[in-house]
Amino acid sequence: MKPLLTVFFLAGLVMLGAFRFAGWYADNSAIPRYCADPRATIGYVREILTSDTPAGDRKRRPYLVAAKLIFLVPRQDGEAEQDYLDRLLVRITETCGTAY
Repeated sequence: MKPLLTVFFLAGLVMLGAFRFAGWYADNSAIPRYCADPRATIGYVREILTSDTPAGDRKRRPYLVAAKLIFLVPRQDGEAEQDYLDRLLVRITETCGTAY
């Protein structure tokens, strides 16, 4: 019984560490990439959320980069689209240390 508890305890620590590292990575490495032009990124996110084919015939890379931001800062249940976009902009502003 004791070895099983040890395994569960260690697995829990590993999972907790992984989630904390993911949060650290988002704040210190991934989100600062959006500091150059956050308004454009928010525009791409808006298009991703509202359009079936957001890129159309344009380049897809900016939309893929914006989709990563959706993964890093997910939309909360029942959150209105504009509230989510505002929260994204606040998160980028806080991480970058500037107001846009």
